[in-house]
Amino acid sequence: MSHFAIPSLSLRAIAVWRRNFLVWRKLAIPSMLGNLADPMIYMFGLGYGLGGMLPAVNGLPYIAFLAAGTLCASTMNAATFEALYSAFSRMHVQKTWEALLNAPLSLDDVVAGEWLWAASKSMLSGTAILVVITALGFVHSPLALWVLPIVFLTGLAFAAMGLIVNALAPSYDFFMYYFTLVITPMMLLSGVFFPLDQLPAAVRGLAHILPLSHAVALVRPLVNGEAPANVLLHLGVLAGVAVGAFWIALGLTRRRLLR
Repeated sequence: MSHFAIPSLSLRAIAVWRRNFLVWRKLAIPSMLGNLADPMIYMFGLGYGLGGMLPAVNGLPYIAFLAAGTLCASTMNAATFEALYSAFSRMHVQKTWEALLNAPLSLDDVVAGEWLWAASKSMLSGTAILVVITALGFVHSPLALWVLPIVFLTGLAFAAMGLIVNALAPSYDFFMYYFTLVITPMMLLSGVFFPLDQLPAAVRGLAHILPLSHAVALVRPLVNGEAPANVLLHLGVLAGVAVGAFWIALGLTRRRLLR
């Protein structure tokens, strides 16, 4: 059978998700604080510091503009860290996946469970930031509740991309290439810190195909009480990345572990 055959999934993946949740629950508070610290530093440091010297951006105070972008970037980072460092530890170092495969679970179920867990953890991070920016007065409409399913879909997309890298990585050090060459440029070019129309035309074209750009394009209007434009396009890109990247990640993981 080809390593890239159609995924054979079952509800047993939920058992893998639940196992990871029960382990995480023991350290839930420090984990959530860790997920909140970095985006909050960005938001307050740049939003109040740099924002005090900037005019309104698209009619918004800079910190309000930055808040939605920070939420999306935090979702990306949380899903990526979980799909890289934590999943690699369970797969390669702790041999957790090997133990799980002695239960009535297939490798497809294990990888799918990891995928769903990384997305769920990123959703917890995104939800926490949404609560904070709501308390600070940067959320202006109940439309912001639609941010939650978008955050989960964004988490699925970046978790799947992270699992591709996890399947290829020989060690933890390998992940720095992904962060340096993919994640950091994406955060800078996806409208998190400034509008995309500030970019040169050639770079703007690249920015419009990045999955984080599509997440920001959906989340920012919702946070500000507006309906996003081109909703189906943005959702389609995120869903396409999530499903396509997961299929590739599963194939590469099969090739690595089922030789």
